[in-house]
Amino acid sequence: MQAAGTYLLNGQPAASDPHGLRALAQANYGHFTSLQVRGGRAPGLGLHLARLRRGNAELFDAPLDEARVRAWMAQAAAAMGGDCSLRVTVFARDFDHRQPLRALQPDVLVAATAPVAAVGRPIRVRSTAFVRPFPHLKHVATFPLFQHRRLALQASFDDALFVEGAGLEARVVEGTVWNIGFWDGHGITWPEGPALRGTAEQLLQQGLDRLDCPQQVRPVALADVSAFFAAFAINANGVQRITAIDAVEYGISPGLDALLASATAQARWEPLA
Repeated sequence: MQAAGTYLLNGQPAASDPHGLRALAQANYGHFTSLQVRGGRAPGLGLHLARLRRGNAELFDAPLDEARVRAWMAQAAAAMGGDCSLRVTVFARDFDHRQPLRALQPDVLVAATAPVAAVGRPIRVRSTAFVRPFPHLKHVATFPLFQHRRLALQASFDDALFVEGAGLEARVVEGTVWNIGFWDGHGITWPEGPALRGTAEQLLQQGLDRLDCPQQVRPVALADVSAFFAAFAINANGVQRITAIDAVEYGISPGLDALLASATAQARWEPLA
């Protein structure tokens, strides 16, 4: 029987080290990556490890012990029968905001929970003026992301789309926990701006390249979104079509759906161990 969840702190059951968990909750200083695992394999594993390496270098001035982290990831996934949602969080239990330059040994919390199937349900999103602090890092300061999603839901939307600036000249940046792409009937446009470049986005771009689909990265203003035929959201849980951005609505594009499915299928699943 599959376990309800497996939580390892530096390779040991996290419950046996409450001090470490309290430190993570109280300091709220760290970085993480999230991925879906099937049969002990994950798409874009190298991209996730590269993200963790960059986070360690910037937040802790420390290297990533990749071999140990992979072993702990494989251990947690195996405890879930090989299929799970995996989150790897790097923090330091001895971090002190009064001495942020003090050399520390990073700690690694690996959480394996039930696998998440791709939702696929189309979503309507509301534009919100917001740019995440240090957007190039997948850090643990996630409060504004979830609060903006909550506010969008209260306004009868499904999620929030972050934009930089005000009015129709504001530039589209990213979603709360996803990247956005636009379809013009011929190719994909990725908005240029201060955003976290997701691993799923990168994998999809690689798949589109293999299919010879034209792609470009350029600024996209809110005033421009009505010029596209369709839009979609992408993260580790899959692709979701966006049916509306504010008052701009998009129709059905079966060709885009087939293209995205084919591009996503190009990703190679790498063994954790």
